[in-house]
Amino acid sequence: MTEQSQELSARGLTSRTRAWASTMSGHRIESEGTGVVRPHADSMVRLDIAEPVSREAREAAEAQLLRGGATRARGAGERARAELPDPERTCFERDRDRIIHSTAFRRLAGKTQVVVFPTDHQRTRLTHALEVAQVATSIARGVGASVSLTEAIALGHDCGHGPGGHASEEAFDAFLPEGFDHGPWGAQVALADLNLCVQTLDGIAHHSWSSPAPSTVEGEIVSWADRIAYCAHDLEDAIRARIITETDVPSTITGPLGVALRNQTGTLIRAVIATTSATGIVGMDQPTAEALAALRRFNYERIYTRPESLDQAHTMIEMLRQLVSYYVGHPEKLPADHRGDEDLMRSVVTYVAGMTDRFAFECAERLLGWDPARLPCGIGHGA
Repeated sequence: MTEQSQELSARGLTSRTRAWASTMSGHRIESEGTGVVRPHADSMVRLDIAEPVSREAREAAEAQLLRGGATRARGAGERARAELPDPERTCFERDRDRIIHSTAFRRLAGKTQVVVFPTDHQRTRLTHALEVAQVATSIARGVGASVSLTEAIALGHDCGHGPGGHASEEAFDAFLPEGFDHGPWGAQVALADLNLCVQTLDGIAHHSWSSPAPSTVEGEIVSWADRIAYCAHDLEDAIRARIITETDVPSTITGPLGVALRNQTGTLIRAVIATTSATGIVGMDQPTAEALAALRRFNYERIYTRPESLDQAHTMIEMLRQLVSYYVGHPEKLPADHRGDEDLMRSVVTYVAGMTDRFAFECAERLLGWDPARLPCGIGHGA
């Protein structure tokens, strides 16, 4: 037993904990004579020795692999604040990494997708973003578009959402002259400190179908992927929550798409790839698009606008508006980094919009005296 192991044993740590602690320095295989540290004592895998794959090399590969009209990283990278290129990563790979490590992205784990306070099996805004990224990158690979830009847009597309899903947009509309739209808000406010590329911000700001079209093929792909993902997984969540049963889903949906998520997403992804490859337009053939529209309409009527969902939405709107009014009247209660701006109302909305569902509920109890029994519990307002 080593001196370190003896010390750990004397502290009463379990054998598993001691084993984990013993890997602090990794493993250096003396017989190889390389001085390289490995994670496993019995590592056998190797790569042929070569130069690192640089950013320039991957940009050159993009130039060969991507189809005409796709967004190439070489020559892109325009940001609000100029930065030197990263040695290893393309500009869009860098954006993707920044979004993943951002506070706004992490908070999506505590924000409503459809179910407020979801069970272990139901979606949050974070898992929704990951599923959108999976759908979007599958399409991007299939049509020869930029996977890295597509993934960055997909991961960041909902970072502007407030607590309670779309109910927060209704709540905050009352306080901002331009209204509150989670797409532009995500690009211009929630992710502003990341200094993302203009193409990434454009795709995030314009992913909703009611917004002006994004300026890139990759942004259009994410618009499709968002709808494909939420229509399929919101149906699955509703079935698991026993709001509906599989037999409730009409044949206009089950016929072309099936009822299982994997069948629906697979069919819809392949439809976008086929149509885009055949026409150059990021779109879907009319029969499959009509089936997707039928699925979304079914979800709208049976899930998003069911009486329980609307009641919860109205409660969320009331609570969030009261929180905004409270902080406007008590700006000293704001965190220090949200004080001092000339536009107090915008600072307050920024702070409240950044809250998770649970933290907003805690603030309503603590600051507004809300009875916990009034707070939402169950199915939210939709996707």
